[in-house]
Amino acid sequence: MYKNSLPWEGGCRCGGVRFEVSAPPLLTMACHCAGCQRMTASAFSLSVAIPSEGFAVTKGEPVIGGLHGATRHYFCPHCMSWMFTRPEGMDWFVNVRATMLDDPGWFAPFIETWTSEKLPWATTPANHSYEALPPLEAYEGLLEEYRKQAGSPA
Repeated sequence: MYKNSLPWEGGCRCGGVRFEVSAPPLLTMACHCAGCQRMTASAFSLSVAIPSEGFAVTKGEPVIGGLHGATRHYFCPHCMSWMFTRPEGMDWFVNVRATMLDDPGWFAPFIETWTSEKLPWATTPANHSYEALPPLEAYEGLLEEYRKQAGSPA
């Protein structure tokens, strides 16, 4: 389900900010919330949840954009590409925008969130759909199911 050879590299549109992923993904997702629609100028955002210790910015200094709230959305200061997010209170992972990876061709969303706000025609191949976010107690099972399906190490 995902490209097994780590590390992966990625960056913004102009190349001013680059990053490296050195740990397998925890989960892949599509978010249909109105905020993601506006920040991507699209129907949804695509993310790969990476353990924080497996993510590093290797070039440039991303800046916080979006709403500048507790959830921090990071952008390239030059081209303004939305690159990754550090969700509020969940510092153990980073949501990397899947299309910022140099090789995103393997990506498919495993879950989709905020379907209550999705555009009527927007569909994904996600295995699980949620009107908002999955309940907190569902994450352990989702992570395990994704790990098994993706063939990632324990």
